[in-house]
Amino acid sequence: MHAYRTHTCADLSAADVGSTVRLSGWIHRKRDHGGVLFVDLRDHYGLTQIVARTGSEALRILDSLRAESVVTITGEVVGREGGAVNAKLATGDIEVVAASVEVQSSAAELPMPVAGEADYPEDIRLKYRYLDLRRERLHANIMLRSKVIASIRGRMIDQGFTEFQTPILTASSPEGARDYLVPSRVHPGKFYALPQAPQMFKQLLMVAGFDRYFQIAPCFRDEDARADRSPGEFYQLDFEMSFVTQDDVFAAIEPVLAGLFEEFANGKSVTPAGEFVRIPYKQSLLKYGTDKPDLRNPLLVHDVGDHFKGSGFGLFAGLVDKGMVVRAVPAPNTADKSRKFFDEMNDWARSEGFAGLGYATRKGGEWGGPIAKNHGIEGMNKLADAMGLGPDGGIFFAAGPECDAAKLAGAARTRVAESLDLIEKNAFRFCWIVDFPMFEYDDAQKKIDFSHNPFSMPQGGMEALETKAPLDILAWQYDIVCNGVELSSGAIRNHRPDIMYKAFEIAGYTREEVDSNFPGMIGAFKFGAPPHGGSAPGIDRIVMLLADEPNIREVIVFPMNQKAEDLMMNAPAGVLPQQLQELSIRIIADGAPKA
Repeated sequence: MHAYRTHTCADLSAADVGSTVRLSGWIHRKRDHGGVLFVDLRDHYGLTQIVARTGSEALRILDSLRAESVVTITGEVVGREGGAVNAKLATGDIEVVAASVEVQSSAAELPMPVAGEADYPEDIRLKYRYLDLRRERLHANIMLRSKVIASIRGRMIDQGFTEFQTPILTASSPEGARDYLVPSRVHPGKFYALPQAPQMFKQLLMVAGFDRYFQIAPCFRDEDARADRSPGEFYQLDFEMSFVTQDDVFAAIEPVLAGLFEEFANGKSVTPAGEFVRIPYKQSLLKYGTDKPDLRNPLLVHDVGDHFKGSGFGLFAGLVDKGMVVRAVPAPNTADKSRKFFDEMNDWARSEGFAGLGYATRKGGEWGGPIAKNHGIEGMNKLADAMGLGPDGGIFFAAGPECDAAKLAGAARTRVAESLDLIEKNAFRFCWIVDFPMFEYDDAQKKIDFSHNPFSMPQGGMEALETKAPLDILAWQYDIVCNGVELSSGAIRNHRPDIMYKAFEIAGYTREEVDSNFPGMIGAFKFGAPPHGGSAPGIDRIVMLLADEPNIREVIVFPMNQKAEDLMMNAPAGVLPQQLQELSIRIIADGAPKA
């Protein structure tokens, strides 16, 4: 018999009754029933109930151990009878009567329980992550992640992609997020950077003549945490293709994503490949108030500023005259809602930092509220008809500068739909956001700058750069969004040095700066580069959606906290003076250099 186990804790069934078996695992729970001890033994695969009978040595040993101690148990499989059968457990038809117990490792008093799914403070969970990972939900999330990555690999290979690995130690880039820097011992005073993404390397693979590349790529960015973004590091499905248009990229990745979500959606509806809606960036900001729209929400934002020009509602009329906007969010079938519902929405908007959220109520065709009173019955009826709103629907208004009004309207759209239970359930709805502006005006720097990705091809190429106003130029850039979560950005790349120099010139960069900052890529393009493009959906965000988790840390094995600290390994931490000396580094604290 094997030293540790003949079966896992998920293997045994009624067919094994009468067999002598050996199991190893953790003591999950113990229950004392009048001298008979029941133990749930847990391993990676599942649970098996162990019975230690009165007066046995097995009972004495098991009774003396704390939960989470590791034991090896040898015993006979017996069938459960009647009400003792546990249909919820894979091994619920049987139990093992312990004949002998060998203690492999006894557990100290636990800082947090493993059995059960009670919530615990995040700092405790992260400090003792190895205990947290023993819990059923988190354990399942990590296994889901592994299966998702395996499925992605197979699907990408089936689509004709080849997996390559790109460097982890590379050069710092002035574009994008803040780099993590790594000092060089053999080149004092110089630094490597951990890659924010394999962006340049994957483009250079296309220049090198490889046609379809992918990898499950680790990426490193020194940026703050949020619910859908882990600080420090994350993983993405990075891919690139040569001799492709935007349509080709979409056609390649849609079957991968749609098939992946269908595989792990547990019956939820998934947007089929070939049917991902394409929404221009400007239209997305107008209709949804965001460039990450949740298409499960049926509500649309409407631009209603024209309805208030010269109207009796002077506040909105004055804002429109000054070039500002008025956006309206429908609240259908709210005749049964009291004024409190509308007032609470206004209070919520103020708590989010906005001036407020105006509203008008409508019950049986009768309008109520200050906006309706001042704008007039006829005006409100025209506005409601333009929005396709029924006789019992109210309206919320966001007014002001376009950016602010769009942001408030988008947030209000989500909150109204959630409050009215309008969000489609059990569905994953994909869309592409396309036609991003190539440039934007940076108010802080008082200059034109890139709005998205500086290495994207402008729509219209060199002609557009030379003949159009910078803020009117669109780029071949796109985002994949699912249920309001941005999975990735991507683009058809700018593979022409002349177009790249011109694009950077518009953003205020000299030719010399481009050559200095991006020597590998711009140099390679001068030796013949194919048109190419790609994207990089985030693995962490994909798994977060599939696991229905609100926070990305719940699908990462060993995440950092919001301060980018690893509480379990005590990182970041100081290092020995000798290590700093080897790297030619001094630490400056409180203005004074230290060795």
